Amino acid sequence: MKNYLLFFILVLLVGPAYSADNTDTILSKLNDALRNKEHYVRLKEERILNFKKIKSDDLTKEQEYNYNKTLYTEYQKFNSDSAIFYVKKNLKIATELQNIALLNLANLQLATLYSSSGKYRESEALLKSIDTNTLSKSLLQNYYVAYREFFEHYAANSYDVKYIQQIRKYRDSLLTVLEPNTLNYQITKIQQVISQKKLAVAEKQLLQLFDHIKEDNPQYAMITYLLGSIYEATHQLESRKKFYALSATSDLKNANKDNASLQELAQVFYEIGDVDMAYKLTQSAVEDALYCNVQFRTLLMSQVYSIINTVYLEREAQRKTELQLYLLCISLLSVFLIVAIIYVYKQMKKVSRIRGELYETSQKLAELNKDITETNNQLHERNAQLSESNHIKEEYIAHFFSLCSTYINKLENYRIILNKKANAKQFDEIYKMLKSTTLVDNELEELYKNFDIIFLNLYPTFVKDFNALLIKEEQIVLKQGELLNTELRIFALIRLGINDSVKIAAFLRYSLSTIYNYRTRARNKAAVSRNDFEEMVMKIGLISLKI
Repeated sequence: MKNYLLFFILVLLVGPAYSADNTDTILSKLNDALRNKEHYVRLKEERILNFKKIKSDDLTKEQEYNYNKTLYTEYQKFNSDSAIFYVKKNLKIATELQNIALLNLANLQLATLYSSSGKYRESEALLKSIDTNTLSKSLLQNYYVAYREFFEHYAANSYDVKYIQQIRKYRDSLLTVLEPNTLNYQITKIQQVISQKKLAVAEKQLLQLFDHIKEDNPQYAMITYLLGSIYEATHQLESRKKFYALSATSDLKNANKDNASLQELAQVFYEIGDVDMAYKLTQSAVEDALYCNVQFRTLLMSQVYSIINTVYLEREAQRKTELQLYLLCISLLSVFLIVAIIYVYKQMKKVSRIRGELYETSQKLAELNKDITETNNQLHERNAQLSESNHIKEEYIAHFFSLCSTYINKLENYRIILNKKANAKQFDEIYKMLKSTTLVDNELEELYKNFDIIFLNLYPTFVKDFNALLIKEEQIVLKQGELLNTELRIFALIRLGINDSVKIAAFLRYSLSTIYNYRTRARNKAAVSRNDFEEMVMKIGLISLKI
């Protein structure tokens, strides 16, 4: 009786362990996870959405930073574009708070996201911009992780031994700042042992961690993946398949789109000849990489996907060929009537397809005709606008001739007055009139006013467009009742094609050096290239004129 009881206890104890080690059961769970992949994604999206709903409008800047950091963590392995969005918001908050620690953390997070998305230059620039002397111990951990992952991602794009050396260097540095009693330290240390080819030691340590870690732990997938990689190096196919499957299942259930297990597992099934499963896993891995926008994963998958996809298509083609042979045998045994019916059916199907294609083509032609008609209407409208603009310019040219005639008449009247006073020998009056600048000043004021009115009628948006070329702090604000000021008149003349500073100085009655200083100062205030500034001034009003 005691022996039966002992046997029963042993079955209870050993049974679950055996079940957990059963590869078929593990693969069955993996297939279930693949079928429910969209369900896990929806669960994660709902969790994120529910978290977003709790946001309050009266959060402090520090609270909003932590709120965004939580969303970054959720999106980091799920959708890198969304993760980048919330990190950039934190960069802005950290800058406003002038908190260097928060700014460094956001930059490190953004650098990792950039490197995984293929933006290696931007990632490297961010990492180089960080002063390690300003980093706390916890931020140093992030710094070394960011650099290690940068070289891991870059090595996927352009493999070189020196990148592997850099990965080891930053992993070793990371170990110096991690707490030895943490799981991160243990996993990083095991990765170091694996890189030293001490696979038996690494396997033992990983199995100890595996026995005590729960499946819902975020590090579960990493531990099982590392075990799979060890069994790959030691050519233990079944163990390799088992642990890669455990890792892939965990990633699928956690909706982790940035994963490597599916790719490695696909390679296993390809090696054992199960091309269908290899193809299904590869497709899932590629979809995840594209969804998350993890470029280095896409690059790693491209070669494997190409090989597996080619073999899969060849096998499908072979299956189709075999099916065609069976159908051919059946067809030979069929009566001529059935053959005739099949032939007629195929012809009808072909005609139907051709009709469908002709219909689609006619629809496309109709759309193209519609687009051409709209384009012609737009061209007619533009031509009308140009014609009317030319008419306006002709009117203002006539207005300038009228002004010139008026000034000639004024000069003639002035000459007659002087002549009369000379005949009357009123030399003091003549001298007084010649010495006074009131007439000239009044005429100049009227001339500039008429110039401003006419020019702004030709180019009504000139002031706004000119300010758009200047940096915000240096934009021109006109006084009450002022249409243009001296600086604007200088560039109005330039817009009219008068580019010679001598002519501009003569027109505005300023010294040549004053005109030169105005032009130089405006170029220095430009929001665009200094060399292109005046060329862009010349383009103001080319597209839209007041009609």
